[in-house]
Amino acid sequence: MGVFIIAEAGVNHNGDINLAKKLIDVAVEAGVDAVKFQTWKTELLVTKEANQAEYQTENTGINESQFDMLKRLELSYDEFRELKNYCDIKNIMFLSTPDEFESANFLSELQEIFKIGSGEVTNLPYLRHIGKLNKKVILSTGMADMGEIEDALDVLVAAGTNKENITVLHANTMYPTPMEDVNLKAMQTIGNTFDIAYGYSDHTLGIEVDIAAVAQGATVIEKHFTLDKTMEGPDHKASLEPDELKAMVKAIRNIELALGSSVKKPSKSEKPNMEVARKSIVASCTIQKGEKFSEANLAVKRPGNGINPMRWDEVVGTIAQKNYEVDELI
Repeated sequence: MGVFIIAEAGVNHNGDINLAKKLIDVAVEAGVDAVKFQTWKTELLVTKEANQAEYQTENTGINESQFDMLKRLELSYDEFRELKNYCDIKNIMFLSTPDEFESANFLSELQEIFKIGSGEVTNLPYLRHIGKLNKKVILSTGMADMGEIEDALDVLVAAGTNKENITVLHANTMYPTPMEDVNLKAMQTIGNTFDIAYGYSDHTLGIEVDIAAVAQGATVIEKHFTLDKTMEGPDHKASLEPDELKAMVKAIRNIELALGSSVKKPSKSEKPNMEVARKSIVASCTIQKGEKFSEANLAVKRPGNGINPMRWDEVVGTIAQKNYEVDELI
């Protein structure tokens, strides 16, 4: 099983199911493993008074309550059923993050993996609820410290989810994340500390951090994508466009191949070059039979089909058994 790549459509459908289907098409074409949305009932998620995040106001250009924004972006349960069917037809995994209990129960019929967003790391009732579903869990840890991650894992496991079925994603919840705040080394710290599968949920601009994460052992990569960065909406700006998503998938698959086995030995493709690139012990001048081989009459030159120069000390001091021309292999 290779790196599991999740293309995060999130709310980049702008509340329009046809846009959502176009996003699924893009994800299929890019070759990702899953396309993920977010499912919520606005009334169950936020109070009428809750403010937007600063980046949301900046990116949407609309100063409105979180409630009004989310209501505009909300898709119905029937629409999510339609998206799940569309994913099945297109042969890509459908995923959605539930943002409250009712949506979690609804989604448990549609998916085997539950992605828990960074905002829920400290939400004990929610973690317990997801943990009881006994599905695979991918837990994002933006804004969290090690103690909070430990507590969240304890709640999930105590509720009935096997630790083997949990992957913890290192993340930073600034959209976009400044490079100096990525702290990618913390990803391995999480994996080593909790002896758990780990990955990376990325909100930086570009794809290089995702590629670096795979090189550092990430088994899951999640990345926001959009049809067009200039669209209205809170997350488009920090998302990849279709060509960038394709490039990221291609790069990750190449890095997976390139990581190889960790055994150091000559590869199939380079074996034919050994004779050409390596060297042998040769005569540096004419040598008569019975003469002694010495530093003065021997040299090391290509090709590498004679005596290995690592045996130099064995050859020096022995007697020539025949006549040698200049450059002849000993």
